Amino acid sequence: MRFEFATAGRILFGCGCLGEAAPLARAWGRQALVVTGAHPERAEPLQHLLQAAGMTCTFFPVAGEPTVDHVRQGAAAARAAGAEVVLSFGGGSALDAGKAIAALMTNPGELLDYLEVIGRGQPLTVPPAPFLAIPTTAGTGTEVTRNAVLASPEHRVKVSLRSPLLLARVAVVDPELTRDLPPSLTATTGMDALTQLIEPYVSCRANPLVDALCEEGLRRVGRALRRAFAHGQDLDARTDMALASLFSGMALANAGLGAVHGFAAPLGGSFAAPHGAVCAALLPHVMRINLQAADTRAPQRAVRARYQIVARLLTQNPAAEAEDGIRWVQELCRDLGIPPLRTYGLRPEHFAEISEKAAQASSMKANPLPLTPQERLAILEAAY
Repeated sequence: MRFEFATAGRILFGCGCLGEAAPLARAWGRQALVVTGAHPERAEPLQHLLQAAGMTCTFFPVAGEPTVDHVRQGAAAARAAGAEVVLSFGGGSALDAGKAIAALMTNPGELLDYLEVIGRGQPLTVPPAPFLAIPTTAGTGTEVTRNAVLASPEHRVKVSLRSPLLLARVAVVDPELTRDLPPSLTATTGMDALTQLIEPYVSCRANPLVDALCEEGLRRVGRALRRAFAHGQDLDARTDMALASLFSGMALANAGLGAVHGFAAPLGGSFAAPHGAVCAALLPHVMRINLQAADTRAPQRAVRARYQIVARLLTQNPAAEAEDGIRWVQELCRDLGIPPLRTYGLRPEHFAEISEKAAQASSMKANPLPLTPQERLAILEAAY
């Protein structure tokens, strides 16, 4: 047995821990670039804390999912402001953008020098500017991952800037910041967290440390996601989901993902669809096809046993079988109002191209076993 585990340099978790962000950031300098979502006014509590600590803030909002151009513009804004530290306050988009901006501030050359698939894929060689991640959703786990997912509209694909150097210096996870998330965003981000707990757990790269995180995270999603969706001010449910999301990020960063995220990359690059909603629409169908493929082609591997444990953790039924877990996920998608992929413009004539792009995605390499073209098409047909 051999594995590696890496995560953020420091993790602060708990209600009210946002108050600790400013003194940490002040240790790295006085000038801060604060990367937010489309509404920077939501970061006013952080702004007040930073100003009280003697810091000057320059805000850089990212509307929608981050693009290659967002990162270029953000790095230019940081340099113009003399920023010494980057803080991201928001969902996965703000966190991914902040990570990439911090890296581009210090590394020579152009962003495409370092991007996978559409770029030259060169490694980052210089540590990024100090980066502090503050998630305000419970789903992506981006605060503890070593990659930043960026869209390239001209290539119609999402790609990663990936390096161990991208791990945040500090992740500040305050569940109180998620209490006002609307139900729709609670649903899609929560389903992203669920996917990121299941895929590393059944991954061909799974390891015992990741297993423990996934099992605890699945227990919490199983009991909390519906409650957080229906009762947004339920702080116990929000805390469970924030912790599950954190665990999902730690898991995917150290054991990879799978076919759901393999498909999500080209789908997100080609259609205006929320990442979590795409993952949710795909998840039960990927589970079913993976299970069938493993039963048929690799029965000696523990894929069925893994999905059985997933089912028992989610349903809280110690006698549940793997298929019960798939049904539980399907029912959850129905209860949360997850729409099919056709909602976002996907059509049968797109299936072949999406399938081939998914086969080349880095996430697909960690799937429990390789999927055939017929199996990939079956997933798209079922999620359509």
